[in-house]
Amino acid sequence: MGFKPIPAAVALALTLLIWFAIPVPEGVSPDAWHLLALFVGIIAGIIGKAMPIGAMAILAITLVAFTGVTSGKPAQATKDALSSLNNSLIWMIGIAIMISRGLLKTGLGMRIGYLLISLFGKRTLGVGYSLALADLFIAPVTPSNTARGGAIVHPIMKSIALSFDSDPEKGTEGKIGKYLALVNYHANIISCCIFVTATAPNPLVVELVAKATNSSIHLSWGTWFAAMVVPGLVAMILMPLVLYVLYKPEITQTPNATSLAKEQLQAMGPMKRDEKIMLGIFLLLLLLWAGVPEMLFGLKVDATATTFLGLALCLLTGVLTWDDALKEKGAWDTIVWFAALVMMANFLNKLGLIAWLSDYLQTGISHMGLSWEAGCALLMLAYLYSHYMFASGTAHVTAMFGAFYGAGLALGAPPMLFALVMAAATGIMMSLTHYASGSSPVIYGSNYVTMQEWWKAGFIMSVLEILIFGTIGILWWKVLGYW
Repeated sequence: MGFKPIPAAVALALTLLIWFAIPVPEGVSPDAWHLLALFVGIIAGIIGKAMPIGAMAILAITLVAFTGVTSGKPAQATKDALSSLNNSLIWMIGIAIMISRGLLKTGLGMRIGYLLISLFGKRTLGVGYSLALADLFIAPVTPSNTARGGAIVHPIMKSIALSFDSDPEKGTEGKIGKYLALVNYHANIISCCIFVTATAPNPLVVELVAKATNSSIHLSWGTWFAAMVVPGLVAMILMPLVLYVLYKPEITQTPNATSLAKEQLQAMGPMKRDEKIMLGIFLLLLLLWAGVPEMLFGLKVDATATTFLGLALCLLTGVLTWDDALKEKGAWDTIVWFAALVMMANFLNKLGLIAWLSDYLQTGISHMGLSWEAGCALLMLAYLYSHYMFASGTAHVTAMFGAFYGAGLALGAPPMLFALVMAAATGIMMSLTHYASGSSPVIYGSNYVTMQEWWKAGFIMSVLEILIFGTIGILWWKVLGYW
């Protein structure tokens, strides 16, 4: 059987309930309501893991094409179902995932991590900062935060912990491993806030903001980075200190860590040709994404075209082969499910359902007599902490972002300000649980941190980051003239 019976039954029941049993509300077209039924069923299937997310996406495309909820003409309905496959942001994130394979294949990601630990790893706190910096450095070209936090930084973290005999199987996780595992994870999440290309849900946020504002607001790579880098770096600086206080490791001096890192670097030998090329491509992508050619020479380069250039250079130089690209299943999977979810979100917007939901939320908040500032703060908090119910950031963004952002605009929030607030919340929400993002099961699964400790650290970090982005962030955005 290709699906899990119980989650599939729940998803089907929700779809049929909304489609047939609940009357279409006044002001909503039947097609919009029926598309909502399909959408809720697909999101429920993703949350319940009835099928892999890519398989759920294929099911979504099929249902939209066959039910005709977007058009009465079968050929047009099929074109609508496949319409988001030509979305440039979707290809940008998929191709960037392929490029990130080069960090793993060449060993450049590992080298960066061990190099930082060899420089700053004499104390446990220094090791923590080294892990955070390693994640931060490679985040711009690793849209899979699972690959970054789980496949690159986490093995380094484990090797350091085990070198100090900090092993969950021996009951010695408190020596150093618990602290480092939490830093490993929360650095991964803060990096997601700083770069639009650091995690898959971010480009979806960009897309939904553009749709809600009729493209008057487009969060480019450079705009996102400029907005998030100051509050994000403040959060990254404070995070290892806060976790050090909460879960102080038994071992605080770690001269062996620098020795281990130097041994690993020696074993790796000098930088190889492919590593140097990968580093060059990495720096080129950063310059182009940041808009440096436009600032210096007036030459504007599209962000997605830049990403294709990066992959083309990897293929031309042999750093990656086409087989490597084909084997990057996460990239192709992302392109498919991203296209399906964006397509459904777009047509919910076109058919007027998002506007109806936004008006409904706005009316409810207005009846509470709140100012737009208080109302938008309530919307942001509800959006962020509802992530306790989600195991997928993308599913959460697709299900809730459009309606909540639209409600904030209806309350009178400055569009750019509220877009940045909600974008920051999208990253922060992934800090909460051991299933909140793709990297959390990997790091939590190493058993250094109990569930209670993980949830406690996640909630405290979420509060800290909300305060940072809600004060320093908003003031910084004012300085930038974003609102």
